[in-house]
Amino acid sequence: MKHCLFSVSYAGLWGQHQLDLCSFIAKAAKLGFDGVMLAGKRPHLSPLDVREESLEAVQSALRENNISCEVIAAYTDLSPTAASEVPLMEMQIAYVEQLCQLAGDLGAPLVRVFTAYESDQYGGHRLWTDVVRAIQEMCDRALSSGVTIVIQNHHDLAVDSDALLELFHDIDRSNCGLGFDAWSPALRGEDLYEAAKKMAPFAKMTTNADYVRLPRYRYHPGEINYQRANPDLVRAVGFGEGFIDYEAFFQGMKDGGFEGTANYEMCSPVRGGGSEENLDTFSRKYLQWMNERGYGYS
Repeated sequence: MKHCLFSVSYAGLWGQHQLDLCSFIAKAAKLGFDGVMLAGKRPHLSPLDVREESLEAVQSALRENNISCEVIAAYTDLSPTAASEVPLMEMQIAYVEQLCQLAGDLGAPLVRVFTAYESDQYGGHRLWTDVVRAIQEMCDRALSSGVTIVIQNHHDLAVDSDALLELFHDIDRSNCGLGFDAWSPALRGEDLYEAAKKMAPFAKMTTNADYVRLPRYRYHPGEINYQRANPDLVRAVGFGEGFIDYEAFFQGMKDGGFEGTANYEMCSPVRGGGSEENLDTFSRKYLQWMNERGYGYS
């Protein structure tokens, strides 16, 4: 299992310390990671900003730090808006195709995508069909770059593990895989071991972070009492310190035959603040947790 650090962790998007892409690559290598996962958007690897010289700088940073780029992360929402005349699906397919070309240039075998958020106006079978067709086209366009499209269980559509498998089989492309994470099924109450074991044969990567759940309440002065509010507030903490049973998750992935990459991310505010020192501490803690349990690269 190869360990990668996700550049979004040092992108400054939630008040964290921000590093440019080449500095991030050097940071990941210094911390002891085997590879990196690069965010396919500003301030990191946006297709709008990549030029020949900037691409060469990233390639040089990877070589000089003896580290690989394993994943480029696309940020997609394959649901339409009320403006049906705007070709939003075509724009996103073109965006993912550009990221696949960058992945080919950087030697990254995977490009991560999301499915779609649902709405009262658009969901169900119609949205399902549109998402299947869009990801099929992404996969077809990725072939010339030698890239596999991986679907992460993040957005509303097919976030349930059984639904994600159904979507995956409907897409039916040889260069399509899954990016199966623990946090979503843990929040929704799935059995982590059984879900991981079931999804592992199709998973090319997993992205990991740990969280605590903080219950929310609203005060009702007339009753002099509190009413439970949902959902809970979720906050990122050091790996192994949260509610997610990663022991069960990784055992299930291992028993299911998973041989992909494990990516660590800090994609939300973290306990202790966003200083570079604190982010480094969180990153090291993840590697320590993984290595102590034998989930290393072999």
